[in-house]
Amino acid sequence: MGSNTMGMPYGLQAMLKEGHKHFSGVEEAVMKSVEACKAISKCTRTSLGPTGLNKIIVNHLNKVYITSDAGTILTELEVQHPAAKLLVHAVKAQQQEVGDGANMVMSISGEMLSKAEALLRDGLHPTEVAEGYSKAAKKALELLKDLCIEDTKDLDFSDVGSVAERLKGALKSKQNGYEDYLAPLVAQACVDICPDNRQNFNVDNVRVSKLVGGFVDQSEIIQGIVVRRKCEGTVSCVENAPVAVFSQGVDTSSTETKGTVLIKSAQELKDYHKSEEKELEQIIKGIADLGTKVIISGQSIGEMAMHFIERYKMMAIKIPSKFELRRICRATGAQAIPKFIVPGKEQLGMAQKVEALEIGGNNVTVIKQDRRVGKVATIILRGATDHLMDDMERAIDDGVNTFKALCKDARILPGGGATEMALSKKLLEYGRKQTGLEQYAIQKFAEALEVIPLTLAENAGMNTTDTLAALRAQHAQGNGRMGVDSVASEITDLTKQSISDLFYTKYWAIKFAADAATTVLRVDQIIMAKQAGGPKRPQQGHWDDQ
Repeated sequence: MGSNTMGMPYGLQAMLKEGHKHFSGVEEAVMKSVEACKAISKCTRTSLGPTGLNKIIVNHLNKVYITSDAGTILTELEVQHPAAKLLVHAVKAQQQEVGDGANMVMSISGEMLSKAEALLRDGLHPTEVAEGYSKAAKKALELLKDLCIEDTKDLDFSDVGSVAERLKGALKSKQNGYEDYLAPLVAQACVDICPDNRQNFNVDNVRVSKLVGGFVDQSEIIQGIVVRRKCEGTVSCVENAPVAVFSQGVDTSSTETKGTVLIKSAQELKDYHKSEEKELEQIIKGIADLGTKVIISGQSIGEMAMHFIERYKMMAIKIPSKFELRRICRATGAQAIPKFIVPGKEQLGMAQKVEALEIGGNNVTVIKQDRRVGKVATIILRGATDHLMDDMERAIDDGVNTFKALCKDARILPGGGATEMALSKKLLEYGRKQTGLEQYAIQKFAEALEVIPLTLAENAGMNTTDTLAALRAQHAQGNGRMGVDSVASEITDLTKQSISDLFYTKYWAIKFAADAATTVLRVDQIIMAKQAGGPKRPQQGHWDDQ
């Protein structure tokens, strides 16, 4: 923007602070936003499906992530562009609501915007496109209900096998090849701790403990909690043990205020120490007299205290993490005691068995619990490298979230892009019946849904044009369950391999994707204030000279 003859800025420039950026109009704001969104959705698209590729991300703290999980990728990328941020927020909403299907949100919303670009170049107004998209999304969600595979409403939640079948799709798309090991594991863990009222299922109660070494099929489930440290002291295994949990340190109690003790002789000094010792012994003896066999401390355990704990043959475990301490309380039914005193009987918890084990060279302490009492299950994951297991943990996380979604709605849809293909076909028919300019947008929405089967084929290295043509032909003949099997690189009915997608996941994914896309389209000006002062962050050097 130039300035007029007097050297004074005019228009927006005069109104806003110096150093601001300002983009407006279809060409500048909308097209630029669409460009940014296309770029970010391209980034996650290559990771979609079982043959998706991994990304290596080094974040600003130099932590390395190797993953194909879109949720993780987008959380770790620090996206600056305001429009692209909108899509990232949609993905985060999907992660919070369902916990799976993040990549679908990103791919579909990116594709919708890319299709919208053509319409805008043809001279449609962004509002008309946005209206059409909203209308199409509404219709799509109605049509989705009819695509559900029949007789899938009822699921026997106590039968691990049938639950595992439903989780396979989610796990296969993250960890292809391992789903046969992981699905039964996750299903078993979820079924074991599922409360009577399934709506109250808490994802946090399925823990994952990663121990390097071994192979995936050596993973196992433990009812209760696995703590990744060895116990203090020599007692390493107790059964049917009452547990006392202290959120403070187990040590001589130091007073809150500063006090001065005047000591006149050596004898008094000895007595002073003795009295401190005596007090400590009394507390620990009191705890032991209650029948306690395990003392768990949230902070340090003093040497003197340890001596007495040993004398009364109790087991001591130190757990520095507050969250872990809470989970232990939940699993054993103990109350965390904030001060080192003799607790009341009702504050103790109960553990069936607490033992220190060595698994693959890792020292762990296992707090086992009966199924009915403990509401926590831990999957011990084995694998070759940390990165592999981190990604497995994300897959398991998706599996557990899928179980939670199943609890809310057990309906399933054909997998492998079959659902999107069928939806696309029906929406195209719906669009043709419309009058007005929205029909173009509805058609583009329908085409955008095809991005899922297209990407699955692309990531598997198949010929995308042929694959899509063949899929369309199959769907036109009424084979509505035909999808892309990207592992075998062919078009099949994946329900025969019991690979399916959840209705709940798809429903929210389409909803969030459409919302994000229409929001971006409705933006016509981007005004960015000058960034706040302060020195710039030091630029990271090249990684070869790190």
